[in-house]
Amino acid sequence: MEILSYNCAPCSHVVKLRLELVLKSSNLHQSRLTFRKHKFWCTKIDSRDGTLRFHNLDQSIVKKPSHRGRFRSLNILAGFKNVDSKVLSGGYNGYVIGGEGDASDIAERGESATKVVIPELPDESNGEVGAPVSSCFWEWKPKFNVHYEKAGCENVNSVPVLFLPGFGVGSFHYEKQLKDLGRDFRVWAIDFLGQGMSLPLEDPTPRSSEGDTSVRKDYAWGFGDETEPWASDLVYSIDLWRDQVQYFIEQVIGEPVYLVGNSLGGFVALYFAARNPHLVKGVTLLNATPFWGFLPNPIRSPRLAKVFPWAGTFPLPSSVRKLTEFIWQKISDPTSIAEVLKQVYADHSTNVDKVFSRILETTQHPAAAASFASIMFAPQGQLSFRDALSRWIVQKS
Repeated sequence: MEILSYNCAPCSHVVKLRLELVLKSSNLHQSRLTFRKHKFWCTKIDSRDGTLRFHNLDQSIVKKPSHRGRFRSLNILAGFKNVDSKVLSGGYNGYVIGGEGDASDIAERGESATKVVIPELPDESNGEVGAPVSSCFWEWKPKFNVHYEKAGCENVNSVPVLFLPGFGVGSFHYEKQLKDLGRDFRVWAIDFLGQGMSLPLEDPTPRSSEGDTSVRKDYAWGFGDETEPWASDLVYSIDLWRDQVQYFIEQVIGEPVYLVGNSLGGFVALYFAARNPHLVKGVTLLNATPFWGFLPNPIRSPRLAKVFPWAGTFPLPSSVRKLTEFIWQKISDPTSIAEVLKQVYADHSTNVDKVFSRILETTQHPAAAASFASIMFAPQGQLSFRDALSRWIVQKS
């Protein structure tokens, strides 16, 4: 039985799993937002110059579709007057989060911010090259497109490792791990449905523009009155993500994996492992959240669940729409995002420019606000964290 738990988000750790698998965890990073209509295709990221190379996996021509009004163009690093420019620019030796006083003090003293040195990670500033990372899409079922990144697929005899992200981020948060571990192992990182680049390409509740008072009426999705057939049972819940991980392992990876989960991803990793032990070789928890979901699970507590007539499905009730619009304006504001990153990354020498821009880019997606509401009102899983942990230990002992 292997289960390792680490409660240090910004630090680096080295943990050894069965079959001599070494997982080196560090601060997490990012990719770019790209859309597609094809079932499988990849964009390989050249770690030497950052360029993208398109690879067609299903004999169809890869194009960048024009969304015309559905997705507004993003110039996310411009036009934010109230955001500390250091968060956007990556200036003064990588010290990127803090007030103006922090920057001036460093400049006046002529000091550099302390850097966190992670042993054995490729130092690209010295010409060392990590494994190339490919950004791919997998069509789980119609309208359910899952974004994932992978590295090290040429290491055919190595063990497979699957990374699960925390809430509000995605596979981009594991860029360093993919580049490093991809040199010796086969590694994947996915975006949960409803987050990152696994947001829908179509509005689950199309609506007319007449009579709508939404502050984002020009592009916000999920605020209509009628649900499309493909989204009739859609709830961005822990059970949906559990199923997503199961089918991803079965259909894309094709064999049992080592699971690594951060925050929300840690909960999903343990929850999934407890219910699908035959697909999991080991679990590593990185600052895992021990609780997810506020509403009762309809299977565990059917009577109590009936008290809540709405639990994250589409369309959103009118009262929830107003609340969502108000909260979303606050949490998607660039200043709020920067402040959260300042608290999460206690080591202010960490350059979070790309993490900041990637999170901000996701918030601009037309489906982001309604997806957030669905996640927040989704029911709990069928197992609590404690129950999942106990079951997993028994199964693997």
